[in-house]
Amino acid sequence: MSDVRHVLVLPDRDAAEEVAEALRERFGVVEEPRLVRDALAGEDDAEDAQWLVVLRDEEERLDAEELDRFAGEWEGWREEP
Repeated sequence: MSDVRHVLVLPDRDAAEEVAEALRERFGVVEEPRLVRDALAGEDDAEDAQWLVVLRDEEERLDAEELDRFAGEWEGWREEP
């Protein structure tokens, strides 16, 4: 079993929550993804924060390019490891 993780970067919390929910429907993700606020260095303003959706893919069944296109629907992207 591997420790593969995908990180999707989203522009705001609402988008991250929508993506986390849609992952279940679109990709059949069973385990709930983690949502993480990622503020830019020295910035406390929520306007300057990005939100990360972190999901494990131990069986390596999720396609990275497809996840990137999926995140793009919410003006986000998949972070390369």
